[in-house]
Amino acid sequence: MGSESSARRVDARDRDDEGRARNARPRDGLGRPLPYGADGVARQPEGVVRTPAQTVAEAQELLDAGKPFHAHEVFEDAWKSGPEEEQALWRGLAQLAVGLTHAARGNVMGGARLLRRGAGAVEEWAAGERQRPYGMDLAGLVVWARELAGVVEEEGESVDAGARAPRLRGAS
Repeated sequence: MGSESSARRVDARDRDDEGRARNARPRDGLGRPLPYGADGVARQPEGVVRTPAQTVAEAQELLDAGKPFHAHEVFEDAWKSGPEEEQALWRGLAQLAVGLTHAARGNVMGGARLLRRGAGAVEEWAAGERQRPYGMDLAGLVVWARELAGVVEEEGESVDAGARAPRLRGAS
């Protein structure tokens, strides 16, 4: 392969002026890339600063709609824009959403691993008196994630993301 072929391949990719990926391809509801020109699901805008209550409400709506990939982006915004002492909480919640995304895509090992990693991060953050920040049931989320990780491994197939969505504030 000559350098001309390599240059064409790189130039055809979605990159900004500094070479960072732009991810302009349309995506499905689980964040998987679709062919250019296909009708995709609207992406979450990046870098949105929300209140914690808005973050929880928006993420729950997305989870209920079977869009855990999109919910992860909402949690990621909170992780990046929130107070430093809460970064581990929002990062752990983002990992739970990504774990559900992978489980719904049929990535059994990756889904189970991320669900357990997120559960551990949330559990560690919640140690002590922080069991229900912003009305979230962190202990219940940890149980949900570990149970789902076991189900995913045992059944070895994809799950319905909307049917398996967690209740961030507990059973209603």
